[in-house]
Amino acid sequence: MNIAQASLLFLAAVVGGMLNAVAGGGSFFGFPALLFCGVPAIPANATNTIALWLGSVASIGPYRHELSTQRREVLILLIGTSLVGGMLGAVLLLKTPATTFTALIPYLLLIATALFAFSPAITTLLRTNVLDKTRLTWRVLGGVSVAQLIISIYGGYFGGGIGILMLATLSLMGVENIHVMNALKTVLASFINGIAVIAFIIGRAIFWPQAIVMIVGAIIGGYGAAYYARKIEQKWVRLFVIIVGVSLTVYFFLHISL
Repeated sequence: MNIAQASLLFLAAVVGGMLNAVAGGGSFFGFPALLFCGVPAIPANATNTIALWLGSVASIGPYRHELSTQRREVLILLIGTSLVGGMLGAVLLLKTPATTFTALIPYLLLIATALFAFSPAITTLLRTNVLDKTRLTWRVLGGVSVAQLIISIYGGYFGGGIGILMLATLSLMGVENIHVMNALKTVLASFINGIAVIAFIIGRAIFWPQAIVMIVGAIIGGYGAAYYARKIEQKWVRLFVIIVGVSLTVYFFLHISL
């Protein structure tokens, strides 16, 4: 790894950390940068995961107030499913090639972006028929947990776009405040990637020199973005999330077609 490659990885990690703290999708910067620097696909994914994981952990601090308002049993349930799914996805990555799942990424992003863009109307409809505004039933939480498990498996396997998928799920669960959504998304992503990192370390799939450079950049980007994102008006953060989702969807559709 030369100075030019180290600079590219550092900048990609800063952007990835910032994006993960606000909307998700940071893997789409770090992962391609590692491939460009000559790291093989599976080690690139593992190395990118550990770098952005520490960035996500660093971005939790500014969200302490939002997290303190959430029900403990909801957090425990979602964290539990995140840990199980993250480990399953990581083990699957280490044992199988990623080509099949990579082909599904643009479609997953398209669905997630559409859900998030139209989430206010969808949430209103769901509340009328299913959700109680002040109380979530265990049946609803069970459905959300299944969705979180599936997202977590994908997150442990590749991880690109899990932030957007979780924002869509949280929106359908009835969470409206974008900053609360970002707080929950950041915590859950930290558990998904954290358990995956353990599997990657055991499997010796991480390129440590590149990882160290990216860890520093991701922490800087993650903490800074989380702090300033809380001060931005909700409609602008939501618009940014939608723009990111659309951009990533278009990029990966074009990338797959090449």
